[in-house]
Amino acid sequence: MSEISSERRSFKNAGFASGGGDYTDLDSLLHAFEGASQVLIVSSNVLGDEAVRQHRTAIDMAKEAGAGRILYTSHMSSSPASLFPPAVDHAATEDALQASGIPFTSLRNGYYTASLPWFIRDALKTGELVAPEDGPVAWTTHADLAEATASVLIEQHLSGLTPSLTASEALDLKDIAAILTELTGRSIRRVVVSDDAFRARLLAQGLQDHMADMFLTFFLASRAGEFSPADPTLGRLIGRSPVSVREFLTSSPHLL
Repeated sequence: MSEISSERRSFKNAGFASGGGDYTDLDSLLHAFEGASQVLIVSSNVLGDEAVRQHRTAIDMAKEAGAGRILYTSHMSSSPASLFPPAVDHAATEDALQASGIPFTSLRNGYYTASLPWFIRDALKTGELVAPEDGPVAWTTHADLAEATASVLIEQHLSGLTPSLTASEALDLKDIAAILTELTGRSIRRVVVSDDAFRARLLAQGLQDHMADMFLTFFLASRAGEFSPADPTLGRLIGRSPVSVREFLTSSPHLL
């Protein structure tokens, strides 16, 4: 799931840091950030204490390099009490940003639409979207978020913790099954199973225990409403309506 696996990059073009910075190599980070007025830190592809350590290191090196502003790709559910483990890491990183003394913007991105194919792939084969009880999710595309990030970098608006940067609607898996039925002309039925039954299903498909547990946290968090608030801020930043789930699926015929 792309939500759990994010890229590591930095930019140095027109005052933005770029280059071969590595979270585990302090000198490389200093070199990458040298001369940058703004640094964009994209969250690490690890989890837990190690992710927070890496983010803190990047923040410290940006400060040492003299950056005047740090941007960080956070998440709409960022909270120390979140049921979604990456969101706990994001909250700890936001604490580190606030403690750094450097002006910052923490981009609280919506839940990535790029994760959606994982949820629907079996449904398109079997006609049944089988998963535990879920809640509405404001599915949001990487492309829209990238456009918004560029806007925030260039215009230098939005500071501190941003509102949730999401698409305009929040849909649950029953809603998505209905959209799939309409787009494919085949009946896609939403089937709710227990968390334990779904975990067993994942293990039977070859997932390791820790990955199966991680996937289950999506359902725990979505049921608690962590991914549901749809906010207009993203649309204002990009000057148009964000891409909807229907538009995403329609423009991805290889998925259908």
